[in-house]
Amino acid sequence: MDAPFTMLYYNYNCGRIFRKVCIFSDRLFLSCYSEAEKKTTLDQALRGVLGDLIVRNAYVCSTAGICSATTPFVLLGDVLDCLPLDLCDKIFSFVEENVSTWKSNSFYTAGKNYLLRMCNDLLRRLSKSQNTVFCGRIQLFLARLFPLSEKSGLNLQSQFNLDNITVFNKNEQESTLGQKHTEEKEDGMEVEEGEMGEDDAPAPCSIPIDYNLYRKFWTLQDYFRNPVQCYDKFSWMTFLKFSDETLAVFKSYKLDDMQASKRKLEELRASGGEHVYFAKFLTSEKLMDLQLSDSNFRRHILLQYLILFQYLKGQVKFKSSNCVLNDDQAAWIEETTKLVYQLLREIPPDGDKFATMVEHILNTEENWNAWKNEGCPSFVKERYSNDKPKRPMRKRQAPEDFLGKGPDRKLFMGNDELTRLWNLNHDNMEACKSDSRSFMPSLDEFFAEAIEQADPANMVEEEYKVVRNPNYGWRALRLLSRRSPHFFQPTNQKFKSLADYLDSMVSKLAKELPKDIPSEEIKTGEEDDDDNGDNLLKDSNDSPSIQSKLVTNQQMDDVAAKLGARWKVLASHLEVKAAELREIETDSEDVDMQAKLLLVAWQDREGTQATVENLVTALNAAGFSQIADSLSEA
Repeated sequence: MDAPFTMLYYNYNCGRIFRKVCIFSDRLFLSCYSEAEKKTTLDQALRGVLGDLIVRNAYVCSTAGICSATTPFVLLGDVLDCLPLDLCDKIFSFVEENVSTWKSNSFYTAGKNYLLRMCNDLLRRLSKSQNTVFCGRIQLFLARLFPLSEKSGLNLQSQFNLDNITVFNKNEQESTLGQKHTEEKEDGMEVEEGEMGEDDAPAPCSIPIDYNLYRKFWTLQDYFRNPVQCYDKFSWMTFLKFSDETLAVFKSYKLDDMQASKRKLEELRASGGEHVYFAKFLTSEKLMDLQLSDSNFRRHILLQYLILFQYLKGQVKFKSSNCVLNDDQAAWIEETTKLVYQLLREIPPDGDKFATMVEHILNTEENWNAWKNEGCPSFVKERYSNDKPKRPMRKRQAPEDFLGKGPDRKLFMGNDELTRLWNLNHDNMEACKSDSRSFMPSLDEFFAEAIEQADPANMVEEEYKVVRNPNYGWRALRLLSRRSPHFFQPTNQKFKSLADYLDSMVSKLAKELPKDIPSEEIKTGEEDDDDNGDNLLKDSNDSPSIQSKLVTNQQMDDVAAKLGARWKVLASHLEVKAAELREIETDSEDVDMQAKLLLVAWQDREGTQATVENLVTALNAAGFSQIADSLSEA
């Protein structure tokens, strides 16, 4: 059957089938099926016929809401899977033309995964060297379809294309370099496009090209392919040696005569031909001298050096901890970078302009790397509109409107202990003025013990005297400033420490105070505070024994066993620092032991304040009320 007749017959059948589908859909819509059942049935009918016409009609049907939004993408995948690459190129043009439609709200969510899978399948079928343009169109389509912050299109872990292997002659026995070829070309041998003729041949190379230079030059491509090798000591030495020899060749062999290249470029522009480029390097030994004299080839190699150096020096989030340059490596890279930029400026045409552009692009790449290291935050910032209706302002309530509300006129402070203390008295200000709130002891009561210890007959050593206690000394100074006239009397006597000053004050007070103070009646200010405070705390549920009792080791063991793996919840309420938590996790892997170490660290820090009452308060605040109740009962 002739090709035109076949195409006509195919289009006739497609039109006939599509008309049947439309008639079927009209009848279907007249029936009593639900919307979901109608769309499912039509989806299956459209998938039964493949072709560009059906894809376009499915797109129209989906846009009109007749079938589901995923149908065009499913049909596209089926069509591209069964057609040859030249027809896939034509159908993909339809996909490119409607990229704005695919990005709309009705299609993007339903079809983004289908489009990504379809493009990846096409890329696997295409050859990067023979179908370079088609591959580039697919990549550009994906870049236009997905937002810039789409992580599926980003190389977040800095992985390299290790499959990009440059093949060259590694057998020196088969090498033809160094041999003088005097034979002329065989008759009928065609000259490949891109080869230089006799008139365009470059000047003879001043550096002899042998197999060693050829091997070292192309071996560098393996380091450009996988830069992680440079962090290995022996691989770095090889890379350093080969790079120095290659750059020495570039430095010694200047490209001065560019007339042939300029003439070819002008002829190419005049003929309106397409830009000529190659996806892979040509590694033939016969082309080595021609490649060294080609400006674009040199620029490719030098640009590879700059990209490699930027990766080695840059801060990449997913780099291994072993991937660190030493001082010598960093200094060599810095020096070689300057040499590479110098060589780029010396390559005609427009070497200075090209080097400046490359430097600008690589500096911009630093911002891109920093953005990826930060987790790829979105570039789109939400705009806060001021058009929102403002909430009506309510008049602020007076304190008497909300204080003391409730059946028992109780004010809740957000914490059980604060609520209990605040509601001990109806009027807290009047309670503070009560005579029972006067906790200041008298001079004879407070200094009775110090006077007794100051008597030589009692034979109390200096280090055990109460005046040596810094806490006692601070309270004594406050009491003397309020009750004793000796505190404000000037004196020429110099004291080395606070204890010496208190000894002199105790000797003065001993002469003024009565001598018959029984030792059993001596009370400290702290005991007096507890006695006078019982009048206001008589309604409290906490007993004095619990308030003053220190936590024992047995109690800490019981609490630690009940806490178990939840000990970190209590840590924040005990005000334990993060560094101490890390030490606890390092010291033991047993959760019960970790809980016990937490309580021990709290006890060491609080000292005499590590009481049962404080631990019960922290347990209640952390939500362990049952453990707190059992501790209180014990």
